[in-house]
Amino acid sequence: MNENEMATLEVFLVEPSHTQRIIISQHLQASGIHAVTCVSSGGEMLAQLKSVKPDLIISSMYLPDMTGVDLIHAIRKDSESYDMAFLLISSETNIQYLEPIRQAGAIAILPKPFTQRELDTALCAALDYLHPEKADLEHIDVEDLQVLLVDDSEFSRKYIQRVLNNVGIERITCASDGKQALGMFQEHFFDLIVTDLNMPEMDGLQLVNAIRGDAEQIATVPILMVTSEQNQNRLAAIEKAGVSAVLDKPFEPRSIKRLIMQLLS
Repeated sequence: MNENEMATLEVFLVEPSHTQRIIISQHLQASGIHAVTCVSSGGEMLAQLKSVKPDLIISSMYLPDMTGVDLIHAIRKDSESYDMAFLLISSETNIQYLEPIRQAGAIAILPKPFTQRELDTALCAALDYLHPEKADLEHIDVEDLQVLLVDDSEFSRKYIQRVLNNVGIERITCASDGKQALGMFQEHFFDLIVTDLNMPEMDGLQLVNAIRGDAEQIATVPILMVTSEQNQNRLAAIEKAGVSAVLDKPFEPRSIKRLIMQLLS
């Protein structure tokens, strides 16, 4: 972890509990972060964003006036605040409540209580997101890569597109479901496909099966599945279908960079 870069991060902590604010702030200080501003509600955070643009927003799930889901959605809908890194710290384990956070492009979700190592890993992910390094692919010009990005969540598409842009990939075509993506694939050449799993019309697994089963197309194109799916049977079916790699949501930006380098080098 680059301590000099970590020390430059400006962090806003949204936490209604005074005790939790102290605990989390102490962990942040142990990581080398001292510019921490604490607020107790989502409304206070959104009001602050009108004049201040922090690098990272850390929030609990349940706030006095809204949830962490409401907060991250409000942030992502604001074009001036969209690119901020967002970290959720919560004891919530219900997938139904955590899934919208994952889809909205959270940098990480930490449990309560969390370890210092878990926080450091999340902060490194935030640094990778905020201060990226271009991917270095032997014999391949990253700017020329043609990527098809498939996800039904607009927030998730924009987040992944930002991460791809960060590693130097600029030529990205977006589709909102598998059916639309398949039509694009049949009409255009792509070097890489990055797709979600759970989508309407045609999901990611159906898309992969259609691509791998189309003898007239370049069925060997690498396919990276980015998903929050936890069902082991579903994950096994994905691997069996011929996906090149599977990445969890939320993911560390360096993970997608590493996988892209492996798939395309």
